[in-house]
Amino acid sequence: MGTIDTSIAAAGALFSAAAGLAAYKTAKEANRTSGVVAQIERDRWHTEMTPKVQLRFDIAGSAPHMVVRFLGPAPLIRIETVLRIRDDMERGSSQVGGAPTALQVASVVWGPYRFRPGVNGADPLGRAVAPFSLMHRGQTRFALEPTLAPSWYPSVQAWRDDYDGTKLRLWVECSAQGHKPWTLSADLTTATNGSGLASIGQAGGRTTVAS
Repeated sequence: MGTIDTSIAAAGALFSAAAGLAAYKTAKEANRTSGVVAQIERDRWHTEMTPKVQLRFDIAGSAPHMVVRFLGPAPLIRIETVLRIRDDMERGSSQVGGAPTALQVASVVWGPYRFRPGVNGADPLGRAVAPFSLMHRGQTRFALEPTLAPSWYPSVQAWRDDYDGTKLRLWVECSAQGHKPWTLSADLTTATNGSGLASIGQAGGRTTVAS
């Protein structure tokens, strides 16, 4: 009987171990599924909360400027924003003229306008402005000026011919307390005889770009 009892006990222990392992795997899988569902929900919420930002280009007299307005969504009371000008294309070292170095190419803002250096928190190159806050339905304004032709470009007139009237391309980086940051892009029309308008951000749960 002792041998039988020992065998039964061993079989019971083996069954308990198998059952425990199965339960562990089930719980682990349930936790993983729960984590995936939670991440999907967080991503959905993050997308729905994408800030809607309106950019407007204007020329008052001979002074170009850009107005930035935060339109929503309503649950976001305030956002922190950084604006950066994107080049008209990805650039490495250039073969224009005297083949400038990659560093020289990177020091050029390739587009129609830059932020006026030293004004409204703009950096010395005029590519970006310092972080600023926008309240819901609030707006702020930034001074712009035409970009400078690099020294190796054929001529200043050739630069102006290439870029006057083209779109000002921007990164709009937004953050809000309790949310992951958002990086949006905009192509803002720069018409010397009118104004350009771009609305980016939350629209039907998607990040959109319009101009």
